[in-house]
Amino acid sequence: MTLFDVQSSADSREVPINRVGVKGVRHPLRVRGRDGKVQATVCSANLYVALEHNVKGTHMSRFIEILHELNEPIDQASFADLVRLVADRLQAKSSYVELRFPYFVMKKAPVSQVESMLDYEVSYIGEWSEGVPQVGIWVQIPVTSLCPCSKKISDYGAHNQRSHITLHVEVNAPVHLEELIEMAEKSASMELYGILKRPDEKYVTEKAYENAKFVEDMIRDLALALASDSRVVRFSVEVENFESIHNHSAYAWIKQDKLSPSPALAQGR
Repeated sequence: MTLFDVQSSADSREVPINRVGVKGVRHPLRVRGRDGKVQATVCSANLYVALEHNVKGTHMSRFIEILHELNEPIDQASFADLVRLVADRLQAKSSYVELRFPYFVMKKAPVSQVESMLDYEVSYIGEWSEGVPQVGIWVQIPVTSLCPCSKKISDYGAHNQRSHITLHVEVNAPVHLEELIEMAEKSASMELYGILKRPDEKYVTEKAYENAKFVEDMIRDLALALASDSRVVRFSVEVENFESIHNHSAYAWIKQDKLSPSPALAQGR
């Protein structure tokens, strides 16, 4: 018995849909790291396609089938192939895919060399439109910041806080997640670790004190590093300091398109 395909039937309203598909699908994922090793994690996936004005609906089950068929570890190249596959399988002119997942990096404490994992929130974001792929990487990096003003005016001590640096970059050549994480951590007063022994705690506290930075300092240093990397085509950076002496955050945002004839910093979101 042949069942009628309602989704493929005609629609007379003549209204195209920019994105339609499935959102928030939790699925196992394997991610290839800088050292070539594969890390198992869990992603939240959004998969969409554009729908023509004369087609009633898309085939939602095909999005899930594509995820279930995802056998190869994800890196930037295989992710671009995935975005194209979504458009091809759904017979759409454009597709949009986002895979958000926790990514773990093994770190050594600076003095004791004790190893521990630190987690980072990552998203691969891709769009395929008329045969042209656009792939972006979103990473959120927790760090420490210490206030230069507090250090300057206080007889002893200075207030510090945990901060989030959020990167969104588009690249024209492979950039490892670890590279972006390290670039962001270098722009902070101090990076974070999963385990710190007493000698490590002394080290990171004193290093942060000697490397005091405003939110403006952190974001400018990171923006300069990204602008000097030829692999990065365009980027946006957010820095949020969760202030320890206020009930609000300090915040800064920079966006730059290096392909622009006159790369100007965006004035707003």
